[in-house]
Amino acid sequence: MSTKGGHPNRRKTSKAGPKIGSGGGKKGLAGKGRTLKAEDRPWHKEYQGDDKPRKTQWKQSKERAKAASEGRTTNIGKARPTGPARRRRDDEPELILGRNPVLEALRAKVPATALYVAFGTELDDRIAESVRLAGNRDLPIKELARRDLDRRTNNALHQGIGLQIEPYEYSEFEDLLHISKTSGTAPLLVALDGVTDPRNLGAIIRSAAAFGGHGLIIPSKRAASVTAVAWRTSAGAAARLPVAKVVNLTRTIQACQQAGFMTVALDAGGDIDVFDMPVATDPLLIVVGDEGKGVSRLVAETCDHIASIPIAGEVESLNASVAASIALAEVQRQRR
Repeated sequence: MSTKGGHPNRRKTSKAGPKIGSGGGKKGLAGKGRTLKAEDRPWHKEYQGDDKPRKTQWKQSKERAKAASEGRTTNIGKARPTGPARRRRDDEPELILGRNPVLEALRAKVPATALYVAFGTELDDRIAESVRLAGNRDLPIKELARRDLDRRTNNALHQGIGLQIEPYEYSEFEDLLHISKTSGTAPLLVALDGVTDPRNLGAIIRSAAAFGGHGLIIPSKRAASVTAVAWRTSAGAAARLPVAKVVNLTRTIQACQQAGFMTVALDAGGDIDVFDMPVATDPLLIVVGDEGKGVSRLVAETCDHIASIPIAGEVESLNASVAASIALAEVQRQRR
């Protein structure tokens, strides 16, 4: 047996090369960007800018962050909730990502638990204002490596910043009835049937709040919930308009009818025109269906009227949030 050339797996050089996963090689040694000095980071205790939060705010933020890491809860800096009781909430907190969405959410005072900023993030006016607003609200401001933020966001585009929002607290259906009947204006509620896009949900929340709605009703299954996307799309209106989750939408519609509401479903081929609703000035529940399927058969049969929006023949249907906005604007016009 020939031994020419030695063992086929023997190392041919005297120095081992970089191992996979060890960070070796030029790419692994490449810089990740300049890390800002402590005095240049508004979220750092050494920050020297004019908008530096008070020392007590930073102390409270640290205490809240420590409590969160230990699995404890604290009421430091938190105001007691007011208004109707809200008993049910989604289980998991979510992150709003991106410089503009985070800033908009903080300006709208979306309930949040922490602001995350990645090391090496380029500081601009949006980042600075976001940090200032978070500091003013005593929110913990946490610096972490960019790879850690990537992992938290499942590699979504975050631009180096993320806002963790609190799980949304839903109102009870009975609270919505009480709010609408004691508002001093004709009660107006909106219910969604099969709307699964959280952006549509957020847009409808915003329209309902803008046109005098007193609350929104969504099914607990096969429907969009108030997530970070819905929060962002509502432009803060989700903090003002109560939303209730119900198990059975048909029974909820019947409960509204027993409480004196007229119920109108938006669907093509309705028995009335949305621009000529005879019940617009009465206590009213408007039911909006999915863009493609519309309202379900049972919901349509339960409602008092089905209203259609006249559109050009070339267009098959309207987006659910657009249809809701048109109907709500017409109700407000007639009530005026």
